[in-house]
Amino acid sequence: MAAIKPGDIELYNSAEFFLDIYKEYDMEKLPQWVKENIGQAKVYGNQKKCVILPDGRKYHLDNKLNDMTGKDWTLFIKSVFTTHYPTKGHEAYAHEIRKIHPSPKPPQLMRDLISFFTKEGELVFDAFMGVGGTLLGAALCKRRAVGIDLNQKFLDAYIAAANKLELEVFPTKCGDSLKVLQDNKLMYELLGEEKISLYLIDPPYANMMSKKKTGADMYVYGDMATPFTDSPADLGNMEREEFLCALKESVESILPYMKKEGYVVIFIKDLQPLKKEVNFLHAEVANKINEIPKLYYKGMKIWVDESTKLYPYGYPFSFVANQTHQYILVFRKEK
Repeated sequence: MAAIKPGDIELYNSAEFFLDIYKEYDMEKLPQWVKENIGQAKVYGNQKKCVILPDGRKYHLDNKLNDMTGKDWTLFIKSVFTTHYPTKGHEAYAHEIRKIHPSPKPPQLMRDLISFFTKEGELVFDAFMGVGGTLLGAALCKRRAVGIDLNQKFLDAYIAAANKLELEVFPTKCGDSLKVLQDNKLMYELLGEEKISLYLIDPPYANMMSKKKTGADMYVYGDMATPFTDSPADLGNMEREEFLCALKESVESILPYMKKEGYVVIFIKDLQPLKKEVNFLHAEVANKINEIPKLYYKGMKIWVDESTKLYPYGYPFSFVANQTHQYILVFRKEK
């Protein structure tokens, strides 16, 4: 943590103690890091809504989205960020188990996203959970989660990873996510009466993986198709327009189970351009999901994965990009 600034010391010294101002405040509304220091916490500002601790950390009492300090909030909303998560050792978070999936999301990455879009104890849902990066991430930051996937082998890998990491194993369902999302009885079994705060998904990007590989992709996968499953219900086996409609349907189906001002966050990666097709899949997804009433596109983050292996695509004849980034599209359910 950065050293407390002189201005913060002056601010803290001139402020009033939280417990003197809010004698009957419901402490359960406060983040854990504030509750742990409530005896030293002070409040400042005309409305007495800003909390400051002796170490300079600050929290606004009207923050209904997350438990972050203003400084952490500011760092998170940078549009581009870079990571290099290890695949071995403790910080790999059981990658040796999760690597059976073609593109497992790092639990640390999902933890950081979940920490911004939810408060401690709230519920996260992932209808394309794969080996459970979202669910593991939720457990790492004291949130709860529910997941669906077509492939029982992936669900078993998630359970094995959670057990190895000594994390809570959350409810999962093996099946066609669209059918599950549209089955009120099944959804009640998974959720009860509770509302979802965050729908966080990394869906298969149309039939990118299920096609026989050619050109540059042969460096990575060989010349064989590498589908997630052989099911026609798998978004990874659909042509692009069918995929876009199915993805939109999944979001429409989850909205009744989400709280007001809950967030939908979607990972997506562009396809390589082909002749006159620019293949900006992220833009197509953003426009398609933004068609849904009461759901509004709020912006994106671009995640650069520095652990991505680089290949000499196109060499020595033509430029072909090594795509080391993915788009994280953010939508909010409005009132």
